[in-house]
Amino acid sequence: MTKQFRPSDLATLVVHAGEERDGGGLVPPIHRSSTYELGEPETFDDIRYIRLNNTPTQKAVERKLGALEEGTALVTPSGTAAVWLAIAASVGPGDRILAPVRVYGGTRKILDHLAEREGVEVRYVDLEKPDTWAEALSETTRAFYMESIANPWMSVPPLDQVVAFCREHGLVSLVDNTLATPALFRPRPFGIDISIHSASKHLNGHTDVVLGAVIADAERGLAIRKLANKLGVCPDPEPCFLLNRGMKTLPLRVSAQCAGALALAQALDAHADVETVHYAGLEADPSHGRAAAWFGGFGTMLSFVPSGGKERAQALIRALRYPVEAPSLGGVETLICRPATTSHAGLPAELREEMGVPDAMIRVSVGVERPEDLIADFEQALKASASMSAA
Repeated sequence: MTKQFRPSDLATLVVHAGEERDGGGLVPPIHRSSTYELGEPETFDDIRYIRLNNTPTQKAVERKLGALEEGTALVTPSGTAAVWLAIAASVGPGDRILAPVRVYGGTRKILDHLAEREGVEVRYVDLEKPDTWAEALSETTRAFYMESIANPWMSVPPLDQVVAFCREHGLVSLVDNTLATPALFRPRPFGIDISIHSASKHLNGHTDVVLGAVIADAERGLAIRKLANKLGVCPDPEPCFLLNRGMKTLPLRVSAQCAGALALAQALDAHADVETVHYAGLEADPSHGRAAAWFGGFGTMLSFVPSGGKERAQALIRALRYPVEAPSLGGVETLICRPATTSHAGLPAELREEMGVPDAMIRVSVGVERPEDLIADFEQALKASASMSAA
């Protein structure tokens, strides 16, 4: 296995791709108009109107995303909107989709909704047991959904085997690439059909935007866009402008965050009061070999379980000085949370247990702070929480 590319390969592309100078300005403007002169559109979807996802500010950031992941991009109002549109455009009533048992909680709820209300059959499979995937197939199976880095377990699935399986059985492959970002992994050059992002996270990187993105080939991209147009799923121009700006520093931010995450993971892994650390950068981690082979870095996020149960975990979070307890990820500031109370809070406790989300699990989205400061903070919080949880 060989690396697909280096993070530095994107440094120039992410600055210049899709840019159009407007009157000589280096920064593209925010086009606030909701509608435009009609002209002579060839189809309904060509009418220049904000609901039809074709305003100049949206198209500018879509050009950049398309260049980064070698496809046709659609920007959506949120990451969950991107997930829903990508899946709904790939399967219909009576069709079956394969998905991992361990999946982001918001995606699990979307899949459950499609099963209950739209007649889509969902079969959950263990991504670490490729020999069992064929048992989940039927004549109506159309798609296979996964995450390039699973949230919150930080595991990297056998992506190459999923691609081969989908090609063998004529399935559409979809991946949520939010945690890896195109700075570390580009799904479409790897052979995956549809790449999905919560652009609110690393792509924007400054915790001030809510957007999503779907990147596919021209034919699938058009089908997804038409579905979005029918539903009126469209983003506002201002967050599109901010996303375009934020992406220009993506490789710089992710490189610094990966370095910080590795240092913190190593420190936690060596701490006596930490039971488990999930981070592909650790050589003993089951995902280490895959991430080393396919990714341009080991990721900006980690999760761990301290000793002492959920009371100790919550006490630790309260004792930290720098990380902010918040439900999102990918910003320049370090964020921390317990997935049982955030990303997977909407799922029943028994399902969380089945998925491997213990109440004491802590997820950390590492920012660009000095790694030594973060490590010292976690060390003092582990010490303080030992007495706080016991009190």
